[in-house]
Amino acid sequence: MDVFPTAKHLCSWAGLTPSNDESAGKKKSVRISRAGYYIKPLLVQCATAVVKSAKHSEIRNRYLQLKKRRGHKRAIIAIARMLLTAIYHILKNKEPYNPDLYKKSDVRPENREITVEQAILLAQTQGYRIMTIAT
Repeated sequence: MDVFPTAKHLCSWAGLTPSNDESAGKKKSVRISRAGYYIKPLLVQCATAVVKSAKHSEIRNRYLQLKKRRGHKRAIIAIARMLLTAIYHILKNKEPYNPDLYKKSDVRPENREITVEQAILLAQTQGYRIMTIAT
């Protein structure tokens, strides 16, 4: 795995990263590249199998979240990239797969607090107009 400095380089080599062609504020293409025509179908098949199994619920939950927003095909490509990233770290660090790393990202902290100023700023970014009431 020393050939690839990071997992992103490996994903790009395997053709699992979308292109970013933008000119004059218009996106031209967001398709994945045609590279990796041997490894990409294998990873997509593995991703489909993992999503259907009940053994790895953290991956299935991630797939269902993505499928709601982006659709089945894009969600499967995202899961295939997630699997390739996990494979890269397993081989690079010589560690077993740890599903707890994915479970922690899904859980929100219990004590989420923001200040009044942050709440006002958040409401303004959502498009609300803030009015003060004088008593």
